[in-house]
Amino acid sequence: MSQRNCLELQVPCVSRQSWSSKCLNVRTERETPCGTDSAVLETTSYTQKFRFLCSPGVLMATDAVAQLADSLAKTQVTEGELSYKGQGRKFDNMVKEIQEFKGLQALRLEGNTYGVEAAQAIAKALETKSEFKYCYWSDMFTGRLRSEIPPALNALGAALMTAGARLTVLDLSDNAFGPDGVKGIEKLLKSTACHTLQELRLNNCGMGIGGGKILAAALTECYKQSSAQGTPLGLKVFIAGRNRLENDGATALAQAFQLMGSLEEVHVPQNGINHPGVTALATAMQHNPQLRVLNLNDNTFTKKGAIAMAQALKHLRRVQVINFGDCLVRSEGAIAIAEAVTEGLPILKELNLSFGEITGEAALLVAQSVEGKATLEKLDLNGNCLGEEGCDDLREVMDGLNMGDLLGSLSDDEGEPEEDDDEEDDDDDDEEDDDEEDDYEEEDDVEEEEDSGVNQVSSPPSVPRPPDAASFLCFPSPDKLLKLGTKRALLFEQQVDVADAGKTAEAFLKISSVYNEEDEDVKSAVLDSIDAILRKAFASPSFQGYNFVSSLLVMLGLLKSEDKVKPVRVVPGHLQALEYVVRQDYFPQDHIAVLEAFIHVQALESCSSARNILKSTLEQVRPEN
Repeated sequence: MSQRNCLELQVPCVSRQSWSSKCLNVRTERETPCGTDSAVLETTSYTQKFRFLCSPGVLMATDAVAQLADSLAKTQVTEGELSYKGQGRKFDNMVKEIQEFKGLQALRLEGNTYGVEAAQAIAKALETKSEFKYCYWSDMFTGRLRSEIPPALNALGAALMTAGARLTVLDLSDNAFGPDGVKGIEKLLKSTACHTLQELRLNNCGMGIGGGKILAAALTECYKQSSAQGTPLGLKVFIAGRNRLENDGATALAQAFQLMGSLEEVHVPQNGINHPGVTALATAMQHNPQLRVLNLNDNTFTKKGAIAMAQALKHLRRVQVINFGDCLVRSEGAIAIAEAVTEGLPILKELNLSFGEITGEAALLVAQSVEGKATLEKLDLNGNCLGEEGCDDLREVMDGLNMGDLLGSLSDDEGEPEEDDDEEDDDDDDEEDDDEEDDYEEEDDVEEEEDSGVNQVSSPPSVPRPPDAASFLCFPSPDKLLKLGTKRALLFEQQVDVADAGKTAEAFLKISSVYNEEDEDVKSAVLDSIDAILRKAFASPSFQGYNFVSSLLVMLGLLKSEDKVKPVRVVPGHLQALEYVVRQDYFPQDHIAVLEAFIHVQALESCSSARNILKSTLEQVRPEN
């Protein structure tokens, strides 16, 4: 008797309005002389059927599809969801579909580009959707003028308020709308539509200090109004990485976080926050007892901020993930954090203190602090200052705790520091802290005088510091770049040692990191500064151009170096500025082929649009053979 393998797979028909968590039907039937074995998952309506017939003896296809079915069965689709993610559809067809979709709860508009007219039309269709809860609207203004975004957001927000929607998720990440964009959602955030908000995702929006303050005020107002109605705002997830919030923006948000007290996840990496802002956030976190994830990667704690955050952790019992990587916590800060881990954090899963200038002894204390943490999955101490012997000691301690497999790689260790370096680091830390405190004191003094209107002879007003290129290169931000004024190019020429190709490449990346295609002032300031440095560098007969290009590729993570060089986080500005540079007359054409060979790899996938433009330009300017 012949054998037939049959598989019937049912998947949702995308044209239907009703989606269910039970959206999959898989039936496998194997006819054998002994009978039929079958495995059936629950069926649902609105499905399309696909039948696969396998020849006798070919069981691998059935197994593979069964595995696929198992994976799909685990996939959850939000009920009442309509998705246009990355489709580039014309909005007039979309509007009709939105209007006709009954019980719409979620709308995905990611990866598209909508102008004001399209946003207004979509908004009109949303005005009757009272059940609406989920806004997945990241990266929906690609290529649009910055001035178009606020009115578009205003229209969409007004529609949700008119509909009487009660939002659960608002995701506007990767829209680069700046402070004006925050103004575009200000009314929505203050309205009853956001009284039920649980997740606010604003990653990579370029809010700046001003936007951070507007956002903080809106959240505070929302909390107060919702509390007055007996249902206080219970925001659980806040994501705002790469927004240049700096100390003032972070401090304003910290006040709102402290008021709400409901946060479970906070992600604010790469925001130029120093210890005053970190300390404010630490204080706020103490008032959020349900906190599970705290990610402040790539800000600058120094020991003061790290110690403040360690104190906050002592008040928190539910924290599972701590990411303080690239935060310069230093040894004293690491020791304080280790003490907090030892005393509490019973369900800790991940602790990241990488690239923090931590020495061997402090790292050992961190390792010892995780003893008995049964839920621990990873300890990351890479990129610190342990030295070869310190790395061995650390591995030995972790092995002794039966946790050797939980220790991350130590391949980027910076090596044991010299004694002089330690002293200089401590001095720099103290000077930096003192300088920042002096700045805050001066600002406070000026504000007090303005408020009182009294001129005190014994206390003359403070004189603002002159622009400082070195300060910008340490902590780049658009505001700092603009404050350097019209002489910024000269200041950078004086600051950057163009005889050193590596330092020149590093300066290029620091300056280009704040590039903003939609802000003409910042864009012009970046390009003028880069022009000044590179024109001077390439004009020097002794300048090693190939070393510059190879250093650039190493720092962008496109080329592996024998030296332990930590790649930067690539942002579109790096590639946009480089695209400009390769078109300039000072850039040697014989370097084009080298760049072209590397600007196509997966490492740049996060900046695919800027990468593709750069690739196209390299092809155009490539010299003919």
